[in-house]
Order: sequence, then C-alpha cells, then structure tokens
Amino acid sequence: MNDLTHFNAQGEAHMVNVAAKRETHRVAVASGRIRMAPATFDRILAGDAKKGDVLGVARVAGIMAAKRTGELIPLCHPLPLTHVAIDFIPEPPNTIHCTARAETVGRTGVEMEALTAASVALLTIYDMVKAIDRGMTIEAVQLEEKHGGKSGSWQRASAAHP
Repeated sequence: MNDLTHFNAQGEAHMVNVAAKRETHRVAVASGRIRMAPATFDRILAGDAKKGDVLGVARVAGIMAAKRTGELIPLCHPLPLTHVAIDFIPEPPNTIHCTARAETVGRTGVEMEALTAASVALLTIYDMVKAIDRGMTIEAVQLEEKHGGKSGSWQRASAAHP
C-alpha cells in the first residue's frame, strides 16, 4: 500500500503530512455535464426558471463547495484557495457542460477542490430545476488537468475525454 498516500504502513487511514513539501502554485481543472430534457435546457438558458438564475446560483454553489472541500472529504487538507472559477457551456439540445478551476499556493494539490466544485455546481443545477425534470443525468465528472507540486503537470488525453 506504499503508493496509496492516505494509508500508513499498517494499512490505517491517515492524513498525509505535507509539512516537508515546498509551497508551489497549484492548479486543477475538473469538468462534468448534466443532461436534461430540451425544454428544461431552454428554460435554464432563457433565465425563466421558477427559482431564478440557475447558472448564477450554481456558479456560486461551486465556488462555495471548493472552499469547503476540506470539511467534506475526510482526509483532505483545508486549503487557502487563491482562485476558483466555474464556467458553463450550453451544448444544445439538452446538455450543460461545467468546468471548474481551482488554484492555490501551497503544499498539496487542489484536485479535490476542482472536482468538488464541478460536482456541487451540477448538483445545484439539478436542485434548481428538479421540479420540472427529475430525469436529469449528471455524468463524466473528472479531472482534466493539474499543475504544480513534486509530480508536476498531468493532463487527460483528449482521446479519453468523452
């Protein structure tokens, strides 16, 4: 289990000690999408959903979620984020693609913050319009890229991206 950093030599879960790591600028980008009925998609884009600006609320929810990731994921370090951005790209006729970018200057990466931000932003879209479309599907939440730290940069191969 040596390559699984959240387990000690005895196989017990623990929080990784990052004290000896040097601080670097760290960036992670995650994405996901939500599919829905075309009529739901049209209402979201028109801005006339009963609960208000769906994408605006989802953007704020994603940012707030990134900031609270250390409280949600048991062994995740709480991080002082320097930037979080949530972007939505409508993909007619029925899909909204979400991209979440998280940044910090620190000793551990922000992959979990980016993934949490994307997930919660998509869940918020679901929550905001579930009264008219309970059949929505959230899918393909995944890390797209990360930069910084000892392991350097990683980027998802475009062929693997659905």
